[in-house]
Amino acid sequence: MSDGKKLHFGAFMRPASIHTCSWRHPAGLADANFNFKAMVGFAQTLERGLFDAMFMADHVSLLNMPPEALKRSATVTSFEPATILPALAMVTEHLGLIATASTTYNEPYNIARKFATLDHISGGRAGWNIVTSTNPQEALNFGLKEMMEHDKRYRRGREAYDVVTKLWDSWEDDAFLRDQESGIYADLDKMHPPHHEGEFYSVDGALNIARPIQGYPLIVQAGASESGRQFAAEVAEMVFAAASTLEDAQSYYADVKSRAVAYGRSRDDLKVFPGNFVVVADTVAEARKIKRELDDMVNPASGMGSLSVQLGCDASEFDLDGPLPEIPPSNASHTSRQKLVDKAREENLTVRELAQFVGGAFGALEMVGTAQTIADEMEEWLMSEACDGFNVMFPYLPGGLDAFVDKLVPELQRRGLYRTEYEGKTLRENLGLKRPKNRYVK
Repeated sequence: MSDGKKLHFGAFMRPASIHTCSWRHPAGLADANFNFKAMVGFAQTLERGLFDAMFMADHVSLLNMPPEALKRSATVTSFEPATILPALAMVTEHLGLIATASTTYNEPYNIARKFATLDHISGGRAGWNIVTSTNPQEALNFGLKEMMEHDKRYRRGREAYDVVTKLWDSWEDDAFLRDQESGIYADLDKMHPPHHEGEFYSVDGALNIARPIQGYPLIVQAGASESGRQFAAEVAEMVFAAASTLEDAQSYYADVKSRAVAYGRSRDDLKVFPGNFVVVADTVAEARKIKRELDDMVNPASGMGSLSVQLGCDASEFDLDGPLPEIPPSNASHTSRQKLVDKAREENLTVRELAQFVGGAFGALEMVGTAQTIADEMEEWLMSEACDGFNVMFPYLPGGLDAFVDKLVPELQRRGLYRTEYEGKTLRENLGLKRPKNRYVK
């Protein structure tokens, strides 16, 4: 039974990024990635399951994979998240709404304005997933000849965070008087333009929207590299981690939490959510059958396409039945890429075997079984300080989500490991995170 600790769940809701063939499962929706009415249902089911948040990843180009793989990928069409989430805010009351916005291809003023708006529309449920973008195809869509190098991207991202939060602090919470009798709408003494001059940005004027309900929308980040971990320790409040073993997860959890403490933060100021591909059914055999059905649908070209994305180079020319060759330098996530290289070396995998591993659920942590067996695993992860919760990926939609909510959630509640109602009104309140103070208010 729980010692008072509770699991928290986010939901990774880009079906094409859940499993390569999630869209092909006969019980799933082929257009789940691009069906607004279906998304309304997904969001409402997540709220019925008391999930903390729905997370919509994003990229601003087609994925960098060979054409034979790209034509089989549902990633070729998806809604822009900062547009779709305000609509979903209208059909939910408690569910957090997290969207990706790249600091590489967005200006801080635009980011600050969009997410402040989402926070007000949703009543305090917005979250910003900060990314620095690693796909070279994205650079070509924005007039650049090549990707910005890794450390420079992180410096730019760190400065973007500073500017965005300064903009969110542009107005004190009680700056807007709206006094109809006096005719004074705003107290300009409580306005604080950022007057920012930095390495990458020059932003002078105050944001033209009131301070977000949460102070700042939740700050979300996924970074496994040294720069990424430092960034997470400094500013992130929810970290999407990638760990496929308990030991790796415990090591990551201890590392980023200790780094956060070194920056003067509390360990509880940062929540760690490993990605977790969950298949729950009435029997272990049935759950494994669902996973096997999905994996059997993976075309070799799709597996190689996913491997190309992960390695940051075209893997289609590699000898499928030979060992993984030396990988050329790239702008792909160095840590994620190195994990794949290490796995291939340590387990003596061929390129074909490595592509099969990546081509399904992208090499993520998997929990496949009954509500009871999966609850056992999740409890072990929570109690052994490997996570604060999980960013859940479902095998297909809506059935995989329905099974999670209808079968696993009640079992976790029975064990005292999961909430039976939302704790607060805002995303921060439900996660037990404090509201940031305005830097300009003494």
